[in-house]
Amino acid sequence: MSSTTTTTTTINPNPDPFSVAQDADDEYASTTLSSHRTLIGTPPNHWLHSANPPTFDLTRPSGPSYPIPSPTTSITLQTTTTPILISPSLTALVIIDMQNFFISTALGRPADGAGNIAAKHLVEVGIPAARKAGIRVIWLNWGLTDEDIEKMPASTRRAFGFEQSLKEEGKRGGAPQAVDAHGVNQDAAEKIRQDGDHKKAGDTPDLTENGKPKRIYKGLGSEIGPVTLPDGSTVDGGRLLMRDTWNAALPPSLDSLYQSGKDLTSTPADVWIHKNRMSGLWGSATPCTEFLEKERIKTLLFAGVNTDQCVGGSLQDAFTKGWDCVLLRDACGTTSPEFAREMVEFNCARTWGFVSDCGMLEEGVRGMVNA
Repeated sequence: MSSTTTTTTTINPNPDPFSVAQDADDEYASTTLSSHRTLIGTPPNHWLHSANPPTFDLTRPSGPSYPIPSPTTSITLQTTTTPILISPSLTALVIIDMQNFFISTALGRPADGAGNIAAKHLVEVGIPAARKAGIRVIWLNWGLTDEDIEKMPASTRRAFGFEQSLKEEGKRGGAPQAVDAHGVNQDAAEKIRQDGDHKKAGDTPDLTENGKPKRIYKGLGSEIGPVTLPDGSTVDGGRLLMRDTWNAALPPSLDSLYQSGKDLTSTPADVWIHKNRMSGLWGSATPCTEFLEKERIKTLLFAGVNTDQCVGGSLQDAFTKGWDCVLLRDACGTTSPEFAREMVEFNCARTWGFVSDCGMLEEGVRGMVNA
């Protein structure tokens, strides 16, 4: 491990009050960052920008010296635009809605679908990298109560629902198909639309108002009923997206990581936070925003499903409220059309924050550990 000298910066005496200069005599400063950095925002919620090489420092160094963070305690994270420096102690990996209802094959989700591919990237790369760096992992999931259901607005009720196929219940012999009315499992809807088993000869399948085959709509909080798992066993699916139910739990591969992570002591332990809207940071305060503020977390790495729905909604609310936002694009998935994912990634890279991926995070953590 190489030794480094703590570097400080001083306010540049030129007319620009937001320009800060580094000590050019310091070897690390002269070879790693340019001799001029620009202060963006007002301390303590501020960034520093270096033009050569282009870098945003998100570690919130204290003024008036604004020391450059040591490479042994900060991560240089590559993004699709500009590299950023982040502090593990000020950062959290926020994993949204990686729950059975959204990605379990027992509910018709394809094993090679976008959600399960994203989960695989998290299991194999994203979460291990975060744990190695000491970045806290937050599992931000739907977890409703009866009071939440009572107060749920009509718009949210319309956006989510559990619907079963037109064929009479109990005659297919397989698991019920989970189909949300607005694209959460579009593939399953299209399969049933084209499935000749679900219409009589000469019939045209009835369609919902948004062009999908009609279902028996049950809604948030309704009973899903028994679900057949891949091993042939049966489990009570529970009430849709209610707390402490099978459908709101994590799939086995993710649950094992959460179970081991919640008892960590050498690094920040995983936490599970319930949400009751598509965004986990909506309104004046939520359990998630309260936790982030209490722990003084400033930078959020977003992952989960769906990229353009719950992930995107949470990310935009976080951006509006002043958190640094980084979308780990390969740790997110959606069944919406490709242009929906592209829109979120485009705006995140250009406006809301930055876009990176699990491999870049792993590389940045390796660089910090080996510095």
